[in-house]
Amino acid sequence: MPPPNLERLERIVRGFRRVRLLVVGDLMLDRFVAGRVERISPEAPVPIVAVEREENHLGGAANVVANVRALGGRTSVVGVVGRDADGRWILDQLRALGANVGGVVTAASLPTTRKMRIVAHHQQVVRLDRERKLADPRIDARVRGHVRRLLPRADGVVVSDYAKGVVTAALLADLAERKSGKPALFIDPKRGNFENYRNATLLKPNLDAAESASGVGIVDGATLARAGRSLLERWQSEAVLISRGEHGMSLFRRGRSLRHFPAEALPVFDVTGAGDTVLSTTALAIAGGASFEEAAMLANRAAGIVVGKAGTATVEAAELIEDLRRWEGSR
Repeated sequence: MPPPNLERLERIVRGFRRVRLLVVGDLMLDRFVAGRVERISPEAPVPIVAVEREENHLGGAANVVANVRALGGRTSVVGVVGRDADGRWILDQLRALGANVGGVVTAASLPTTRKMRIVAHHQQVVRLDRERKLADPRIDARVRGHVRRLLPRADGVVVSDYAKGVVTAALLADLAERKSGKPALFIDPKRGNFENYRNATLLKPNLDAAESASGVGIVDGATLARAGRSLLERWQSEAVLISRGEHGMSLFRRGRSLRHFPAEALPVFDVTGAGDTVLSTTALAIAGGASFEEAAMLANRAAGIVVGKAGTATVEAAELIEDLRRWEGSR
């Protein structure tokens, strides 16, 4: 494999500001309650967390938007929030980031999806989820209408599917039938829609999703290759990028050799939202004219940065460029 052209990679990152992405998916609020444990409860054998800090972060598709904006891209968002305080907070934050929220539907019948993580000494103790899966055809029709309206203005579409009901079979069929495969389509797949993904530019499953969708237990290079080929065929996509945690990423393309992108050995602080960073970086790069291989390199570097941060974090373009320069200096 030829060495990466780091000067070109830096130009690609600087070009993110010209890319317009439409982000479609499940908007969520990530709440972190952090503290310390000094004793066990006398009421039950559970730790008592003395709360020291509480923070809200954009989660799910909203975190994809935050990542796109941090990297310099322009974005519109389509999704659903409840008519509640959490929904208002998400909309306020998205507006503050400069995202176009005209495609966000506010539903009185649903709570905004919220994941609350209790953290003690930098370790999650428990997670509390408040959610109700969307199953209203009227809301689905409004979501699909917003996507059709905004699609012609986008260089790429990012589908952030967290299986909360926004990403339906009908919506995926609409996107699969876009003319000439334009704009580019990027999907983070989830089990409930494995049968409905097709004709995407790139799908980015993690290792668990890749195993579930392909039916292949990935234990070595041979099984990884078999799973990747199976997913290309099943989803009829141009590429599949499997994120493999500490083992990096593996890129599969039709008619091309498998490419591996090893993860750099760095301290890992928190993997929450790292997949959103990978998806955002890949989409910005390819929609901006990068090759699949260049996009995977950049996404791999961005993931290495974000897992070193606490909570649902993002990577800024300047951080990614600085990381590329350090990489060049180490060669």
